[in-house]
Order: sequence, then structure tokens, then C-alpha cells
Amino acid sequence: MEFANEPCHDRLTYVFDLDGVIYRGDQPQPQAKEAILGLRRQGHTVHFYTNNSSMTRKAYSRKLARMGIPTSPDDIMTSAYATALYFVENDAVGKTVYRIGGPGVTRELESVGMKLVRNGDWTDEPIDYVVVGIDRAFSYRKLARAQSAILAGATFIATNEDLTYPTENGGVVPGNGCLVAAVRAATATEPLVIGKPECYALEKILEMTQTPRDRAYMIGDNLTTDIAVGNKAGVHIVLVLGGITSRDEAERATGNQKPERIINTLGELL
Repeated sequence: MEFANEPCHDRLTYVFDLDGVIYRGDQPQPQAKEAILGLRRQGHTVHFYTNNSSMTRKAYSRKLARMGIPTSPDDIMTSAYATALYFVENDAVGKTVYRIGGPGVTRELESVGMKLVRNGDWTDEPIDYVVVGIDRAFSYRKLARAQSAILAGATFIATNEDLTYPTENGGVVPGNGCLVAAVRAATATEPLVIGKPECYALEKILEMTQTPRDRAYMIGDNLTTDIAVGNKAGVHIVLVLGGITSRDEAERATGNQKPERIINTLGELL
């Protein structure tokens, strides 16, 4: 099947990961801007889906705009926003949430009407959910608060379990999976995971864009999240090098982690 140069009336939907695919930190990846703008000119639909819950969709929109890729927040899915959608769809709006996370988690949950327990508060008020997203101010106190709530009956939800995120210098930093592992160890409880490789958020994108699975492409750099979710959801999968996966690792991958196509830069999509 062809990956590009399709006629405009035969629209495809491309879903791009952000960290390691469109940029590393604040550094754009090679040919990212040209690929996105080119696909749009061809009449295709472009969405972005990141497991990184640190920022809101509006903040990601501003970041993409600074890189020359103007994008509506409505075309961006984050694991934090997907968690908010999960609460809405499961009639949990208004329930009490203790959250570990940055502005992305806080604002997306507040925007749908969840009642957040502030990190400085430690009351006897029942907590319905504990949500764990990436939190660069993670502390022992936050871990203990999450432990107390989950052991008392709160449902444990992880926005995602990414162990690392790529940085500009070619290195990586700890991801949310490290925080989730701490809470799991402290509570002996498995979380409900919302983000990749689970299919919930990707399927929401397909639903919102009215895209059949055989007309959708997931483009990512991570075998365990981007490629796995694409395979599980039954869409086409492209792995782009330059993120956290080498060509050797990609070619040796099996099962749900095996990409359909491997490219060096996003420009090869055109």
C-alpha cells in the first residue's frame, strides 16, 4: 500500500507521536515541518498523540506553532486529555481525584469538572481516584499520599507508563513509568493505563476523524508504545528513526512491536 501521493479525495489520517518524532525537547526533528505541511497540502488529516502529560493541548499547540507547524488544540491528543475523556465517558465527572502530575494533568482534569485534592492537602476526605502523570516535583510525600488513597480504595490510573523521554542531546530522561512503578510498588496495585500502548485514545482519534482503520497511520519512534498501539488498533504503522529506537532494534522487533515500515526521516512520507 502506498504511504503518500494519494489523491486528495482519498484522504488518509496520519497520527504522529511528538517526543522523538516531531522534536526532541525544543529541537525539531529533521524534515518534520516539511512533512506535516506537505501532508496537509495533499489533503490528508494530521493529528498528534503524545503520552507526555506534562502540558495541556493548548501548550503543545503553541510549541508546534513555534516550530512552524500551526495546529489546533483539537488536533492534539495527550494522555492527560484522554484520561479526562475517560472520566467523562464513565460518568465520573465531579468525583474526587488525587493527582500526581504537572499542568497538563491538572488543567485537563479540571476542565471536565473533576474535583482535585491539592498536593498540600492531607484530609480524611474519601478519594475516588489517584491519577499519576509525569511530575518533575515528585516527592516522598506525594508517593505516601497516593499510597494512602489507593490502599483506602481509590482507583489507580496511570496516564501512561513510558519509562523514558528523548532529549535534545540524544539522551533520555526518566518518564512517567518510573513514577507509576513507585506507586505500584507502594500499593501492590496494578493501574488502569490510559495512554499508549492501550488503544483508548487512538480509537477516539479515529472516531473523531471518522477514519476507517485501513486509512489510518500511526507514526512513532517507540516500539513499546507507538508501534504496539498501532498494531493493537489495527492501523498502519511507521517507525521513524532518530528517537529512542535504532534500526537494528526495529528490524529485530516481533509481535505487536514490529513496525510495518521503517524510515530515516519524516520526509520519506512524502
